[in-house]
Amino acid sequence: MAVGLFRWTAGFWGYSGFRAPPMHGDFEAQRHWMEITIHLPISQWYFYDLEYWGLDYPPLTAYHSWLLGKIGSMINPAWFALHSSRGYEDQLLKVYMRATVLISEYLVYIPAAVVFNRRFSRLEGLSTWEASIALVAILMQPATILIDHAHFQYNTVMLGFVLASMSSMLAGRLLWGCVFFVAALCFKQMALYYAPAIFAYLLGQSLLPKPNLLRFVAISLVTLFSFALMFLPMIGGAFFDNSRNGDSTIGTKAAPAPPLLSSLPFNLDANVWYYPALLQFAQSIHRIFPFARGLFEDKVANLWCAVHTIHKIHTYPIAMLQRVSLSATLISILPACMTISLFPRKDLLPWALASTAWGFFLCSFQVHEKSVLLPLLPMTVLLGGEGGLGQELRAWVGWANVLGVWTLFPLLKRDVLRVPYWVLSLLWAYLLELPPTSLALYTGIHTEGRGLSLPVKLLHLGFYAVMAMWHVLEAFLPPPKAKPDLWVVVNVLIGAAGFGVCFLWCTWQLLLRTGMMEEYFGVRLRSVKGKQKTQ
Repeated sequence: MAVGLFRWTAGFWGYSGFRAPPMHGDFEAQRHWMEITIHLPISQWYFYDLEYWGLDYPPLTAYHSWLLGKIGSMINPAWFALHSSRGYEDQLLKVYMRATVLISEYLVYIPAAVVFNRRFSRLEGLSTWEASIALVAILMQPATILIDHAHFQYNTVMLGFVLASMSSMLAGRLLWGCVFFVAALCFKQMALYYAPAIFAYLLGQSLLPKPNLLRFVAISLVTLFSFALMFLPMIGGAFFDNSRNGDSTIGTKAAPAPPLLSSLPFNLDANVWYYPALLQFAQSIHRIFPFARGLFEDKVANLWCAVHTIHKIHTYPIAMLQRVSLSATLISILPACMTISLFPRKDLLPWALASTAWGFFLCSFQVHEKSVLLPLLPMTVLLGGEGGLGQELRAWVGWANVLGVWTLFPLLKRDVLRVPYWVLSLLWAYLLELPPTSLALYTGIHTEGRGLSLPVKLLHLGFYAVMAMWHVLEAFLPPPKAKPDLWVVVNVLIGAAGFGVCFLWCTWQLLLRTGMMEEYFGVRLRSVKGKQKTQ
């Protein structure tokens, strides 16, 4: 109940695009998708008016929008009337949309978080009291609440499916893990941040300690079947609408071929019976993966935006930037993927997901500032593991979360969300005894978990001091007219540096916890329990 109240009250403030015509913002995008999905044939969803918030999420988001649009239209048809409802800002519509986020989260994310935390804490040998504290910290994560319930999005549905997948894998139910992860991918393509680690873990489970061909085949078939099931209504709708001749805009002559089809080395006959399905599938992929948009959107604290502040990379060809981005991403995720495939242990799974998600966030193509939620999730659930509430792990997880929500401040400021930002961020810091509310983690003596070395203390406290100073300067010192985005750029540079440290730390911890660093190099993980890990 308390968690729900904090989420609901965060929605009392503004939202993305409030009173900001003509495009408004994410609130309007989600509302518009409900509008088009309930009024147009399914074959038109990925083709309709792409200049005004055209649908660019996977099919499960579209089905979710259709359901919520149908329910909302029963309450007030004007909320989702085709064309005339654009930019609609009725107060009751805001209440309804806020409620859909909360209910969706209570149906998916919160149950998945509870189940995962229970299983992970039991695997790691935590007491019920410690697991309960960790669960509160996970559910009160400020960045997630601010983005979904204040700014307005449905990220927790995708994150909930990811947690359900991880929970199933902890329970040894790999096939259910595949189903839930496909659901996450088909709700938001950002779940791809986790895909390499999930694939590597399942591959390791199929090959070690000895090859299990039956398991490998079963995982492959269930994954393919799950994807087919998700795309089936859309493909079936393409055939149905095309057969009606006149109710579909994706007929053989109406829609141009998307790049995925036009780039083929041969010509496809638009009159063949299967062409509508191919066209629908290719268009959805084109919309879901918008490579033509550029390397990043807005100012985000990742590698490319940080480099762009020093050397303008938008002058290079998009194709070259795509290849460089792909290469950098593959290099960054390779250590975690190789490690989790060679040591497919349940306790290592969150570490591998955190490492690959940080690699994607820092190096991949088309990164949004809100994507920081993905690496923060597997880091935060580590609070429910061995030493999660100890000094070292709590300090690192807390620092990453405070840094993450701090990099979101420029976005939240545009939406006039300063009050919920400060309240939720400081409350979370207080609950975990983090700066600026407490210095206990860095000055006190802790007998549980692993202690912090002096360089780590200086690193964390230095970043906390810089973040606090940035807020003071941003609030009271206007940027020069020649550089109006000065403070945002400084935020990007500091955030990118900190996230790079998070990536290195997660990867290093993953390698240490396998035991191979001790075996080959004599580098040992400091642990108070030293228990045998479950395979």
